[in-house]
Amino acid sequence: MRRLVALPLAAIVLSGCTVPNFGANKGATTTSRSVFHLWQGFSIGAVVIGAFVCLLILYAVLRYRRTGDDIPKQTQYHIPLEMTYTVVPILIVFGLFAATLVVENKEVANPKTNVNIDVNAFQWGWKFSYPGSSVVVVGQTTQSPTMVIPVNTDVHINLTSTDVIHGFYVKAFNFSRFALPGVVNQFTFRAVNTGTYFGQCTQLCGLYHSLMYFQVKVVTTSEYAAWLAAHQNSSASQASQTATKQQTSAHVPAKYTPSSGAN
Repeated sequence: MRRLVALPLAAIVLSGCTVPNFGANKGATTTSRSVFHLWQGFSIGAVVIGAFVCLLILYAVLRYRRTGDDIPKQTQYHIPLEMTYTVVPILIVFGLFAATLVVENKEVANPKTNVNIDVNAFQWGWKFSYPGSSVVVVGQTTQSPTMVIPVNTDVHINLTSTDVIHGFYVKAFNFSRFALPGVVNQFTFRAVNTGTYFGQCTQLCGLYHSLMYFQVKVVTTSEYAAWLAAHQNSSASQASQTATKQQTSAHVPAKYTPSSGAN
């Protein structure tokens, strides 16, 4: 009896299952938390149903074990019981399907927002552009660029790829999307906590795929506005300096060289 109890407990411990998270991340966005709660519901349902089935098997093994040559009484065509174990699983499946549909609809919804970011993946880095401003953040291999977004605000992402298939993945957001050449994948998320979250490419895309990291920094709305203004002014200043240098070089007179035949 002790072995029967110890075996399932050992399996749970060795699997690294954590309660109540069941191995999943709680989530740092509204949609990721919905996904997390859905995962919790699925896991709890699986545990309850699995335990119930194990108890039925154990009961049958102990209650109807053969102690002699007599065959136990056979029973069939118990209509109420058969209808119960047919209808109940169907209702459970419908319930799981409905819950999944609700969460998936939240995941793919794209509510209107004033915060839009164009994300471009390339070998082997990331480019974050902020439409309506001159702010562009680029980094590759070991540079790990940072995408700054405001907290408690819907952020719309337009995801593209320059060359091959990449994967946009943020663990804390329980979220992943393909970055495809010639295709714009659109999605929206809403971070609920400030902080810096790790992101990476999840599709094998070449030699330096393992270094294709980025960060998502969630700040307050006032900090986001200040950051956007500061980087926009910085970008404008750099553009102005570049234009000034080009104009200066264009107006510098050529050096006079007297002809050899003149007196």
